[in-house]
Amino acid sequence: MPATFTISPDFRKLWVGQTISHFGSWLGALGLLAILHLHATPAQMGLLETLRMAPVLLIGLIAGVLVDRLRRRPLLMAADLLRAGLLVLVALAAFGGWLRMTHLYVVGFVAGGLTVLFNIAYRSYVPGLVSRARLVEANSKLGATESLAEIASPGLGGLLVQFIGAPLTVAIDALSFLLSALFIRRIQLPEQIESERADSKQIENDSIKTNVETDEVEAATVWGEIRDGLHWVWRNPTLRALVGSAAMRNFFGGFYAALYALYGIQDVGLSPATLGVIIGAGGIGGLGGTLLVNRAMLRFGVGRSLIGALLIQSAIGFLTPLAAGRPLAVAIAFMLIPQLFGDLFGAIYFIISGSLLQTTAPARALGRVNASFEFITGGIGALGILSGGLLGSAVGMSGALLVAVLGIMSSTLWIYFSPIRRMKTLEV
Repeated sequence: MPATFTISPDFRKLWVGQTISHFGSWLGALGLLAILHLHATPAQMGLLETLRMAPVLLIGLIAGVLVDRLRRRPLLMAADLLRAGLLVLVALAAFGGWLRMTHLYVVGFVAGGLTVLFNIAYRSYVPGLVSRARLVEANSKLGATESLAEIASPGLGGLLVQFIGAPLTVAIDALSFLLSALFIRRIQLPEQIESERADSKQIENDSIKTNVETDEVEAATVWGEIRDGLHWVWRNPTLRALVGSAAMRNFFGGFYAALYALYGIQDVGLSPATLGVIIGAGGIGGLGGTLLVNRAMLRFGVGRSLIGALLIQSAIGFLTPLAAGRPLAVAIAFMLIPQLFGDLFGAIYFIISGSLLQTTAPARALGRVNASFEFITGGIGALGILSGGLLGSAVGMSGALLVAVLGIMSSTLWIYFSPIRRMKTLEV
């Protein structure tokens, strides 16, 4: 396997900045502030989380146009600095005694929009910092540190709130965004903007790759550019299979978002602390997946690794809806194994599929392609949350989760009946 620091120094700066930012975000400071400082009700917390997720549907596609039109590094820095500023204002308002849930709603929505912009920009920026041959390695490193943050930061956030209070914990989260911006600022590699990216040779190559004529690629309006990004996803068989599979996974994965915690506590009989430990084990599994993804690709190839990882993750997931009614020790094992090992194979799937998207989409449209993915999968995922709750009420939570596992397993068909199945390596 490649040595840890064989990739570019500029990518390392982005990686370090993202690591610091992830550790800050996983502290959960804003939610803890709402619960402990403002005594938020479940309905208020639900509204806050909804507002934080809503921007992907409202501005996601427009963000993709901005990412393709402008230089990506300044967008990343601006998103980090603005999020830091918003959190500083929240902390000051809490210290001053005039913070209200309305303020958190506004901050949650605006910060959510900035997060959408940042995520689309950085996923589009990574292929410009590393060679395509190093892309899986780069995405593995980003995924590994996010998994570490998922494991360590929630508990650290609880300790910080206990010893220094929620407002100061929010300030620490703000500092993490500031440090991320400073590391991104140190990236030295010059970046081309849209007019430079879209040279005639690139257009010709892209058109051949997606069967889209050159004169259909150029768009004069924002809507035209949004439509262009959606067309890239739909007309390219590889991208279409990736988004179809991801949308189906997100829809049925939404059942877990709606029911998992309630199922674990009410039907399985877990304590909140035990449930938290089980969920945290997913981060450990995800970390393991980031360490094994290169070996999987070398041994089985891209297509077989994607299909195998998704099928194994789904098969392990059948244990979850079978946990209810079991002796407690057995039930814990049935809940723990899918988190630990299912997330391991899930990480392999996400890293390879994300890298395949980055190598398949043209550089000049990568922002819009990423935005189209976010928009489609995010919207369908939100619909899945609603559907999962309704189905759980109708047939019971175990039955709804069983449907979810079958649905996620069926999403493999998008990959199987596409050119991806025969791929040995990422297209370079």
